[in-house]
Amino acid sequence: MMAPVTPDERRSGALLLWPHAGDGEAIRAAARPFRRAGMPPLPLRLAQALAAKRGRIDWSSRVVAPLSAARRAALGQSAAGPPRVLLRVDEFPHARAFDPAGPFGTERFRRFHAVLAEAGVPYLLAISPRVSRDYLDPNVVESRPLEDAEVEQLRRLAADGVAFGLHGLDHRTRHASPRRHSELSGLSSAACAERIDAARASFQQIGLELPVFVPPFNRFDSSQYPLLAERFAVVCGGPESVRLLGFPPTPAWRGGAVYLPSYAPLYGSAREVAEEVERLAALGTGLWAPATLHWGWELDDDFAALRRLCARLAGRASEWATFLQAVAESRTAA
Repeated sequence: MMAPVTPDERRSGALLLWPHAGDGEAIRAAARPFRRAGMPPLPLRLAQALAAKRGRIDWSSRVVAPLSAARRAALGQSAAGPPRVLLRVDEFPHARAFDPAGPFGTERFRRFHAVLAEAGVPYLLAISPRVSRDYLDPNVVESRPLEDAEVEQLRRLAADGVAFGLHGLDHRTRHASPRRHSELSGLSSAACAERIDAARASFQQIGLELPVFVPPFNRFDSSQYPLLAERFAVVCGGPESVRLLGFPPTPAWRGGAVYLPSYAPLYGSAREVAEEVERLAALGTGLWAPATLHWGWELDDDFAALRRLCARLAGRASEWATFLQAVAESRTAA
């Protein structure tokens, strides 16, 4: 006999179907891919990371195929539709912007934002309240607060409708090895909470609320997830998260918040993301599709690939406010 559907599985199913309410049977059908999608034990997380590295599991096999089938089983023909792309941009200020007049300063970011704004593409920006002098050197503790021009830029972005996600306190790694880069991994729960709460307070002082967490380097310890879920409606991740948190379908309710990892090829360059958006549109699955760009990666071609991506996102990019509404409504799924 199949085990009862858990609250997180029901909520995940309801989020998959949203805005279709669905009856109990439809939600149970939509919940099937989320069975055992909670935090897997460490051996399984490591096995999933190895399988992903070797190409045995990926975004298509772990997310698109099972979630598409579940939507069709629950909704029939109503399941069809364009992808609902949730675009996330990392990060502002840029981790290399200790010198705000340098190549990753505010002026270059303004040009990036202008491309998205002119195309009417909504996005979420990962932001930090401090900038490290050298974010890749754990021995360099010096950092600076936001400059006036950066604060003003954030306020203009808010006025433009950009959503925000907290990207740590200073985006400085605690570990020298690239395989272990993380601002949070290895901290006690108390120390982790202290950093997160200090960062949130900094942004509250300038009137910004951040319902989403975007982990620096996409890494934090699995034991830290509960304290993040207490503070944020949505916790993001990326390819580096698989080893630490597993490879669940996305988005999925997990322990009081929605876990929203972004996987390749939707985690990549504008060119790679554009190609996958076009493929998803041809499939007509209607899935939430979390995509991640790094604006610093788009500088070399003067945003040409970004402009092509914007054309692909027309009618396919979802407002983050809409997604957060869906998260709130799915919380009460029966």
